[in-house]
Amino acid sequence: MRSVSIFGATGSIGESTFDLIRRGGGAEVYRTVALTGGRNITRLAEMARELRAEIAVTAHEECMPALRDALQGSGVEVAAGAGAIADAADRPVDWTMSAIVGAAGLVPGLRALRHGGTLALANKESLVTAGPLLMQTAHDFGATILPVDSEHSAVFQALTGEDRSCVERVIITASGGPFRDWDAERMATATLAEAVAHPNWSMGQRISIDSASMFNKALELVETREFFGIDPEKIEVLVHPQSIVHALVGFCDGGIMAHLGPADMRHAIGFALHWPSRGPVPVERLDLARIANLSFQTPDEKRFPALRLAREVMEARGLSGAAFNAAKEIALDQFIAGRITFPQMAVLVEETLAQMARRNDLSRDAANLDDVLQADAAARRTATEIVGAW
Repeated sequence: MRSVSIFGATGSIGESTFDLIRRGGGAEVYRTVALTGGRNITRLAEMARELRAEIAVTAHEECMPALRDALQGSGVEVAAGAGAIADAADRPVDWTMSAIVGAAGLVPGLRALRHGGTLALANKESLVTAGPLLMQTAHDFGATILPVDSEHSAVFQALTGEDRSCVERVIITASGGPFRDWDAERMATATLAEAVAHPNWSMGQRISIDSASMFNKALELVETREFFGIDPEKIEVLVHPQSIVHALVGFCDGGIMAHLGPADMRHAIGFALHWPSRGPVPVERLDLARIANLSFQTPDEKRFPALRLAREVMEARGLSGAAFNAAKEIALDQFIAGRITFPQMAVLVEETLAQMARRNDLSRDAANLDDVLQADAAARRTATEIVGAW
């Protein structure tokens, strides 16, 4: 029986993973070790009961009593807090889904790699903040990392069996989000509800806003560099409103291999779950005649400066990725709280990076986890101070 854990089980990726495991036989086929979530205690308990998990962990210690009550008599162990989530990652499993949003997913992902299984990585922030450390840990412990972002799963599949030295370009696509056709003046007044209203994908609040600002795509640029070792100048972004083509890989003979699929994360999750084989996944089958047209356009980096900032981060390397992500998370918090406008998120991230660069806080390599966490904390402090001064 294959053993699995899902970190971030109650989020959109976690729900899709749960759906695939349930459809694939649930507790009769998979031994579920750990499920973790946030404040949606009722749903976390439902999942833990159905999959007969060994342990369910909430990130919030104040939610521990509610989780204990919800799982009373189930035989499922209960824990709470960031430390408990990291400890749950120490429990060996064959396959781990890393779907905790933000930098909080880094430590559990690193801990999971140490037992040499497969890490299905939906937490892009891990590679952005500590890509070399994550990849080296996987190498040292004989673990496998499989990308679960739809774009990087597409690139991974296109590169299977190919000589990477023959790759000329990697193109990841972006829907453009809800503000794709908005001018800068209108974007300056964008509301939280408007930013969350993604036209194609069903996602959580934070990633939907990141998509609207293209910070999500900016993180994916850095993730492409770190996961595949592709030179930054070979990585491109195209706006593709239909979200059917997830990525394209161009080779030295002029050929381009494209990966097409529906806007359903269960495809990429299912690929990682069944890898190295392909298994059935209950997603819509494309009707290209009905779709009829696929369109592409160059993104406007003036309206979406996150893409430019990502290229600067890839050029700078060192601890810039950790600072970039941390500043982005603070900017997102501030926008959600109504303290800054939508365009000010990018301004805040850029000013945070500039201040830290002037202090020479970013030049050294991310040699270990402490370096990454210190840069993360420094960026959060700096960003918060900047907002306080505005």
